[in-house]
Amino acid sequence: MAVITMHKYQGLGNDYLVFDPNQNKITLLERKIRLLCQRNFGVGADGILYGPLLDEGKIGVSIFNPDGSEASGSGNGVRIFARYLKDFGYVSEKKIVITEKSKDVEVEFLDDDGRCMKVDMGKADFMRSVLSDGCSREMFNEPLMFHGNFYNTSCISLQSPNCVIMTEDVSCKHAKELGPYVENAACFPNRMNLQLCKVESRNRLRIQIYERGAGYTLASGTGACAAAAAAYRMGLTERAVTVVMPGGELGIEIGPDGTVFMTGTVKKVATFTLAEDFFS
Repeated sequence: MAVITMHKYQGLGNDYLVFDPNQNKITLLERKIRLLCQRNFGVGADGILYGPLLDEGKIGVSIFNPDGSEASGSGNGVRIFARYLKDFGYVSEKKIVITEKSKDVEVEFLDDDGRCMKVDMGKADFMRSVLSDGCSREMFNEPLMFHGNFYNTSCISLQSPNCVIMTEDVSCKHAKELGPYVENAACFPNRMNLQLCKVESRNRLRIQIYERGAGYTLASGTGACAAAAAAYRMGLTERAVTVVMPGGELGIEIGPDGTVFMTGTVKKVATFTLAEDFFS
């Protein structure tokens, strides 16, 4: 059996495995993705970054959730993948563009070793088109019922669909209890990420995250951006905020044209080879 080499990185406790198809010759099937991400029977991760996919000068990545489904994008994932590209000599420029499923993402390295990056996450879209009724109006700070209770909700598409709920109860327990109901609500046919958000000051938010296909998560780049976009539009914060999550902090800034920028760090955990009988 061919040797399978993988690389593990984490961004604020949100950990990913990088599977480079240029180094490995096996097909990464859904069953193998689920097994790799399992923390007891596998390696353990919040997802897998499959790439680089090299096509006519472009550098692409496919992002997979622990349940084997493909994600449309990931803020932490794209930072991790950018660090991997720099570590293994695929890129040397200060600014690079990575193609995800949903869009091209520009990443700027803020230091020489690629540990800190600023990412152009695009503009937050509050359109209700993510909902099952197909209505084109915005979904901003409106009541929706989850698990028998109404919550003022903002639905934001920013690489992935996010449901931001402003609340004083920003706890792990609350996120784990409410998360499955939001993720699988009938009004979200493609499933939904949840961010519980508390405004601590004009420049500081605290959030808890429950992600579709992954469950409770220590950090989320797209989630932090969505929460900051919602809070700013409500008039609760300035353009630049620090978003605090269980895994650490991200700097989020909303430009004059509505573009959301994320600044954060990435750490490498390990490079390793899988046991020959791992997938047997």
